Amino acid sequence: MLALVAARRSMAALAGDSKRALAHPLRDGVRETRVRRRSRRLGSCLRLPDGMVQELMDLLMSDARGVQMRRDSLSFSTAAAAMPQPTVSAMHHHPLLRLVPPPKRWRPLLRLVPPPLHAQAMEAALSRALSPDHVGSALETVQGRRLGIEVEDLGLKWVFQWRGGRLHAVRDAAEATVRGSATDLMLLASRLEDADTLFFQRRLVLTGDTELGLTVRNLLDRMPWESLPLGLRIVLQRSARLARSARSAYRS
Repeated sequence: MLALVAARRSMAALAGDSKRALAHPLRDGVRETRVRRRSRRLGSCLRLPDGMVQELMDLLMSDARGVQMRRDSLSFSTAAAAMPQPTVSAMHHHPLLRLVPPPKRWRPLLRLVPPPLHAQAMEAALSRALSPDHVGSALETVQGRRLGIEVEDLGLKWVFQWRGGRLHAVRDAAEATVRGSATDLMLLASRLEDADTLFFQRRLVLTGDTELGLTVRNLLDRMPWESLPLGLRIVLQRSARLARSARSAYRS
């Protein structure tokens, strides 16, 4: 839990940097309200006392605001350039990383959350990343086709369909499925590792209609990385690096 809190504080600091770079206010009351509502719903699904959930979120959100307020006023690009990027080998031996449990240890907890909530969360996240503002009409070529994503170590699977200009989670069987570990799927989404390498090394597997899977992959590969919001790119890459380093530290 302490390792996750430390990671959260780092993400809060990065979010503060991107807010400054985009001239956005550090505090967003509307978003805080949404976060609190989601935490209460999730806490209820997990049968946690509402008072404990509220106190915990108050503490975490207050700490995040403090972290962002204490950051100096350098622009994000300047701060990022000045910040040393830790290598994977250096992070392997960080004591906190060894405390982060591998994804398969989270499976019992995730089983407590109803599958429809998982699907809704993924649909919301992917719809934001793949909105027409970012991908244009590229995905119209796979209109109505069903692509599955299976996270083996977490025991999660979803089927998505591009319809009406947005992504929808559906219950129908997938025509093609991409299967892999949570870490490798994050590395693919963040573009920290090449898709060809991941598939060649069998860390990711494509089953079903391979032509559909390859078509979607090529469409996403051609999508300019810079078209995604800066904050989303930061979160994707930092999370993927942390997951990769935690996996290596745990294995060592």
